[in-house]
Amino acid sequence: MANHKSALKRIRRNESRRVVNKYQHKTTRNAIKKLRELTDKKEAEELFPAVVSMLDKLAKKNIIHANKASNLKSGLAKHVAAL
Repeated sequence: MANHKSALKRIRRNESRRVVNKYQHKTTRNAIKKLRELTDKKEAEELFPAVVSMLDKLAKKNIIHANKASNLKSGLAKHVAAL
């Protein structure tokens, strides 16, 4: 167990941030799945900017790698364009 006050605080902060990061990551993954399942082009075009924004935020916070975010955005853009 931690001996210093700052180490105890770090443990608390890490746990709370882990929960927030997990929630954001899971929400984004669900949005990606929803976008991939859509067959209506209009709905997909409305949802696409929101999903891209989510991916950019995750990449900015280093929850996912920037290249992974770019690859996902590219694939989703192709999917929306093909509808």
